[in-house]
Amino acid sequence: VQLVESGGGLVQPGGSLRLSCAASGFAFRNYAMSWFRQAPGKERERVAALVSVGDRTNYADSVKGRFTISGDNAKNTVYLQMNNLKPEDTAVYYCHAWVGTPGGTWGRGTQVTVSS
Repeated sequence: VQLVESGGGLVQPGGSLRLSCAASGFAFRNYAMSWFRQAPGKERERVAALVSVGDRTNYADSVKGRFTISGDNAKNTVYLQMNNLKPEDTAVYYCHAWVGTPGGTWGRGTQVTVSS
């Protein structure tokens, strides 16, 4: 069971990025998938969640209306589309799945920096 994030980078305020989380060893559509982020000196927080069965999504208030979580079953990949990015969105973004261990499985993260 493995998760690999990609798509992070440096973007100006107001810009967009799309993060990808490629899952292997399991079919993500059968499990709850989430994107978390952790900024320096802050606790890790969940920003978006996806439960493919029923197409349910959930967002933190801080990103609602700007971020969209989605999945591609054929590619076994979950995405986080981030629009209208703000400096406070700067963080390492992690993909998580409730599979593999009692605490779930984490990816290694991808850095997102929003700065002019």
